[in-house]
Amino acid sequence: MEQKRRERRQGQAFVRGSLVPTSTHDQRLLARQGPSDWVHMDPWRVLRIQAEFVEGFGQLAALPPAVSVFGSARTAEDSDEYRIGHALGRALAEAGYAVITGGGPGVMESANRGARDVDGAVSVGLGIELPFEQRMNDYVDLGIEFRYFFVRKTMFVKYSCGFIALPGGFGTLDELFEALTLVQTRKVTSFPVVLVGTEFWGGLTDWIKSSLLGSGKIAAHDLDLINVTDDVDEAVHIIVEADRARSRQREEEIEAAEVQRAEPQ
Repeated sequence: MEQKRRERRQGQAFVRGSLVPTSTHDQRLLARQGPSDWVHMDPWRVLRIQAEFVEGFGQLAALPPAVSVFGSARTAEDSDEYRIGHALGRALAEAGYAVITGGGPGVMESANRGARDVDGAVSVGLGIELPFEQRMNDYVDLGIEFRYFFVRKTMFVKYSCGFIALPGGFGTLDELFEALTLVQTRKVTSFPVVLVGTEFWGGLTDWIKSSLLGSGKIAAHDLDLINVTDDVDEAVHIIVEADRARSRQREEEIEAAEVQRAEPQ
């Protein structure tokens, strides 16, 4: 039997075998060691980074309201976490939201799969070039492969009206705390962050309360940025209510601006 060759997606390109490089674009961008000609090469990378932003903005601009769902790529299809991810993706789609994931297997696949169960729903995968092989799952309707993590992260935030995190590893924690930082610093507003799985997330939230709040590293009201539940319907309800609040605030701002323009100067 012929041995399966290595393969990798690189942005819009797809390479196999000896053409798979030994490092990723992110690794080469962040490397501090190397020949001096990298000093001259780095400015040219800006054009590739710019192209990724343009491609992402162009592909995602027409999305309906969307929610990003995060979770482990290592979640087995026969697990409770996969089942919950599937139910969550379906419930979000039934509520009128596009579902955005990292496009990989595990929880990401389950949420995309749930969204695909709903007629007319949009299932999105934002993939990333990794040193190991990871293909886009089969339940993605719109998939975009990125070279750079920070470009991909921008797309998750810009085109989502909330984040929901199921049990996951470092990648999930990275997205979670980046979202919380953006909300805490008001870079994004009316942006709910929901953790599904009280048993899994309980240790983390206890540590946040005891170590971060207990030592004054965060304020008491910062705890309100995190919603923890085991109920899929409650998770979706939190997203919907925040979306409605954002819409009401926007309408109030428009009305206030119209009143101000109508007043005699």
